[in-house]
Parts: sequence; C-alpha cells; structure tokens
Amino acid sequence: MARETLLIITLVELADNLVDDYDVIDVLTVLSDRCVETVDVDAAGVMLAWPGGELQYVASSSDSMRIIELFQIQVDEGPCVDCFNDGQPIVNHILNVDDGRWPRFTPRAIELGFTSVNCVPMRLRGRTIGALNFFSSHEGQLAVEDVAVARGFADVATIAILQHQSSLNANTLNEQLSNALNSRIIIEQAKGMVRQAADSDMDEAFARMRGHARNHNEGLTDVAIAIVTGTLDPGTLDVLKPKRA
Repeated sequence: MARETLLIITLVELADNLVDDYDVIDVLTVLSDRCVETVDVDAAGVMLAWPGGELQYVASSSDSMRIIELFQIQVDEGPCVDCFNDGQPIVNHILNVDDGRWPRFTPRAIELGFTSVNCVPMRLRGRTIGALNFFSSHEGQLAVEDVAVARGFADVATIAILQHQSSLNANTLNEQLSNALNSRIIIEQAKGMVRQAADSDMDEAFARMRGHARNHNEGLTDVAIAIVTGTLDPGTLDVLKPKRA
C-alpha cells in the first residue's frame, strides 16, 4: 500500500475514533501503530502530562517501547523528558553511551535493541501537553519527509486532545485524565491475564484485547475491566479483524 494512501486511512481511522466519549488510550495506540507503519521506525509511543505536570506513559506500539517509556519516567531522563521540558523536537539522535547525554537511559535503550531516537513535542500555541517518541533498531536517519509525517501525526493528536478538553470544565478534565491513568493500570493487568490465558507475549495479548473491543464496539477500558473483574474470559477474546483495503 502506498504511504499516501496509508496516511489518508490513518487520518480517517483517527477521526472515526474521536467520538464524544472516546478512549484516549485506544486512539493514541492507533496513532502509535500507524506511526510505525508510515514512518521508517521500529517503535512509537506517547506520553502525556497530567494535571500535576508530570509525564505519564499512555500508549505504545510494542511492549519493548512501553518498557523504555516507563524507564524514562522512573529515572526522569531521556528524549521524551527533554522534548517535553524544552518543547523542541529531537531528530535523528544516535544512542551512544559515550556522549553523556542520558547516562542511565541510553544503556537501557540499547539493551532493548534500539540504536536511534526521534521525539516530537505535542504542542499547540505555546502549550506542550506531551511528546510522541520514535525508536529505531536499524542504522540510518529519518528522511525529511518522515520527520514531517511524524510532526503531522503529533499535531493531529494534540489538536484532537485539546479540542476535546476545551469542551470540558477543569474539574471534569482532571477527572477524565485521572480516569485515563487508572485505565492504563487496569489495561496492563488485563494484558497480563490474557497473556497467561493465551500463552502469548504482551504485544499479542494487547492486540487481542483491542480486536475484541473493536469487533464488539466496546471501549478498550471496558474490555479490560471485564477481564480483571472476571466477567470476560481472557482466553476467549476475538482477534483483531484486518482492515479493508
């Protein structure tokens, strides 16, 4: 499939998911997956700043990406942290333990198989709400058009989130963001249960949860809650139906 066609499909898919009561985690997971498909990277992830200002992991395209995102938060160091704090993109940074930039983060990223990183702030009119990260495990730099696509995706996600927030009062917004963080915890618990039941890895377990949610027109968080509370058998989930060309 031509990248131009895939970009159009991605934008339509994101718009289709941005309904009144949309699941932030599900939408940003779709964004992460499509970034990997359209940009020359191996993994992508999103971090958002919650009301207190601290970064939180929200979504990723793979479990290894989830691990490295959480590690950045734990050590308060890495490309996403710098990108969010400075509001500036990090483009084609080769991970090298000798450069001293991220002494704790870099060795961990290399251990997970990543060799380079790009990071784009989710920023609109001077307000930065998070960052979109791209990691590669192969040599070479992102082309100019790939960087442009990455920035475009970050802008689309930022506008969508801020537009939704603008319709909420401050109390409702804080409650929604707190609920999203709690949803992330429940989803991780459910992933572990599905992984064990299906004898799969975490990526496949998450794909099965998302597939079941899409096939039954349910929210990803709702499916996770059903699994954790025992009302949905984690071994009976549907698989994600392939998208139509």
